[in-house]
Formats: sequence, C-alpha cells, structure tokens
Amino acid sequence: MTPPQQVDVAVVGAGAAGIGVGVSLSMLEIETVILERDEIGASFRRWPDEMRFITPSFPSNSFGLTDLNAVTPNTSPAVTLDREHPNGNEYANYLEAVADFHDLEVETGVEVTEIRERAEMELEDRQTTDQTAVNRQTTEQSTVNRQTAIPAGDGGTALETNPQQANDGGFVLETSEGVVHSKYVIWATGHFGSPRTDVFPGADACVHTSEIRSWAEHASSSSTDDFLIIGGYESGIDAAVALVEAGCRVRVLDRGEPWATRGPDPSEVLSPYTFDRLESVAGSDRLLVEGGAVVQSSERDADGCFEVRARAADGYELDEGVSSTYTVPTQPILATGFEPDLGPATECFPREDGVIELTSRDESPTTPGVFLAGPDVTHNGVKFCFIYKFRARFPIIAETIGDRLGVDTEPLEVYREQNMYLEDLSCCEPDMCDC
Repeated sequence: MTPPQQVDVAVVGAGAAGIGVGVSLSMLEIETVILERDEIGASFRRWPDEMRFITPSFPSNSFGLTDLNAVTPNTSPAVTLDREHPNGNEYANYLEAVADFHDLEVETGVEVTEIRERAEMELEDRQTTDQTAVNRQTTEQSTVNRQTAIPAGDGGTALETNPQQANDGGFVLETSEGVVHSKYVIWATGHFGSPRTDVFPGADACVHTSEIRSWAEHASSSSTDDFLIIGGYESGIDAAVALVEAGCRVRVLDRGEPWATRGPDPSEVLSPYTFDRLESVAGSDRLLVEGGAVVQSSERDADGCFEVRARAADGYELDEGVSSTYTVPTQPILATGFEPDLGPATECFPREDGVIELTSRDESPTTPGVFLAGPDVTHNGVKFCFIYKFRARFPIIAETIGDRLGVDTEPLEVYREQNMYLEDLSCCEPDMCDC
C-alpha cells in the first residue's frame, strides 16, 4: 500500500501499542497514519499455538475497570473473543476489529528504514547547494582568469544565495513505499522481533522460543522426546509445560529460581496463570527445574548431541558441584527474552544501564517530537511491559501532541474515567503491595 506523503503523526507499528495510541489520537481527530511492515498484530500471530495471554480478560468496563488486555477504554477482548486467556491469533483479530471500528488508517507492508529531522535535512541540502554553487563559481572564475589573464581572486563578485528558510520542524520518514513527512513520530514496534540470542558461545545453534509456531509440532518433529530449556521465566515455563503435556521430558535451567519467587510485580515473577500451569505438571517425572545454573556455552559433540555447560551461581550448587555439563539430543531452547531494538529510531532514545531514557511524557530527551509507546517504556525502575501498564500512557502522548497542535483534548477524559490515564509517575515504584 502507498502511505500518505504528509500527516500530523506517523505511528510506526500496528501491534497493541500502535493501534492503541492510534485510537487515542483518532479521538482528537489528529491526522494519523500507522505504518506496519507486516500486518496488524503480526507479532501475536507468530506466537506458538499453545501460548496464551497470562493476564486475564474480563468484561468489567462498566465498573470503571477496563479489561486488562484492552487497548481502548471501551472495548474488551473477553467480549470480542469470548476468551479469558486469548491466544496470539485471537488477540490479533481483536486489534483488527479495533482498527476497523475506529477507522484507523493502517498502511501494511510498509517498512520504515530511516527517520530524519526535516530541519537537519534542509540544512544539509542548503550546505550541499551552497558548496555546489561555490564550486561552480570557482570553475567559472578560473575560466575568466585564463581568458583575461587576471590573477585568481581579482575582480570576482561574491555569490549571493537565498537559502530556503528552515521549517517549523517535523520529520521525514524513508519507507519501503516512499517518503512520509510528519510533524510527530510515535515508535511502537514492540520487541518480539528482537529476541535475545547472543547470550553465550554457541547460542546461535540453539532455537529461541519466538521461532516456534507450535510446541506439539516441535515435539513430534524431533527424533527424541528429551528437551533442555535455558530460562525459567514466563516463556521458558510456558514451553516446558507445553512440551510435558506433549509427552516429552524437559529440563529447565535458570540462573535463579523464578518459580520459587513470589512478589507483587508480575514483570519480575511468574504470573499466577503460569504458576498454576507449572503446578499442574510439577508432580510429573518428565519435568525437572534447576535453579542456580549460569549457562556458559553450548556445542555439538561428535554424536550430534548438544553439550550445555553451566557454572553454579553464587549460593548454589549444581548436580556435579561447581559446574555441570548437560547433554541433550535436541537443540537447546532459549527462553532468554527480548531486548529493545528500535531500529531507525535507536539514536532518538539514549540508554543508561540498558534502560531507555524518556521524558515524563514518553518523549525522546534528545529528539523532541519522537515518542515511544509499548513494552520498552520504563519509569522509576518500573517496566511498563504489560498491556495494562503501557496503555495508560497512550492518552499522555496524545494529549501532549494535541496541546502542541492546538487541539481540544477533552475527549481524552474517557481514559481518566476508565483508569487508563497514568500521569503521576510518582506511583511507579517497584514495591507497592503490602501483601
């Protein structure tokens, strides 16, 4: 599809964050285009068939308690899908329904390859034009000097230029389908497309959970039923349970013991949904979880098996003491999570200790006009990685842009009414639960 050449706001990514923030902008009737390189909800459609949302969906909107998986104040995936824990395909269908209902302009098959500030480009263009003119003048003057025998520099007239005045700001997005000019940019690409795989020598020969489309099929296509999973948080335990249910024997290694840790923030511990699923197979002799194992390397031996070497974390002891070697006939499975990869927007968002720096309005501190939406948003040490967390920032971004454009932002009050408006970041503390 061909995106428009000029808009007020360009949103990059049509997942939960892109569609959600697109709806908030549509409430203000701000001209917006959502650019998506694949399809709406593409990352969700790549989930393994067995994977489900760990946050429950429930239609409690009428009580001011929005469905935890909703991206707008007045929708509920539970109602749309008749599911409490939808799978990836189902949730992508919900996002498509939201985009259709709000008549969002979503251009699919459009990949953004570069973001440039318009003023910077115009300055470069002026400098190039000026230099070209100077070069031309020098060439012409040399010709005159040769013809009249006048020494270089004598009798010449200065070149007068009239460069175009700098614009009021904005950005130029280079895309696979042409150039898009926008006053503001919202980066909402998520991080499912950037799995963390470079974690130890030999990890490139392993398979990441994001590469699996079905654990049942993965099990049936293997010559044996022995599997090793590296990482014991949500994706690791999800994979382990699915493989055990498929009749496989599974060992899970983790540098800690996330399955034994409880706390108020599900971003840091196993969710109740995952913990409950783990308990359902905990008594099986086909599952072994081992904490305190820091994986050092993985390599294939002469028999084609994989040897995974690990050392004991501080305070732990492995089966063989300080270090152990685990041999498995199948590719080790990496449940090592994801890392923010902002692609062309990387330079807009500096990092400190790996955390992306943002203003209190989720704007780039170095490139005003570029905003971040989605699971990579972090404030006060709290990760906004769940939908019910980062969706509360959609109206903040929309309100900021609306104010700058001189638009009435009153329609965003519906977010406050549905407790989807988080402006006071002082409440974002890692431990806020007395239980």
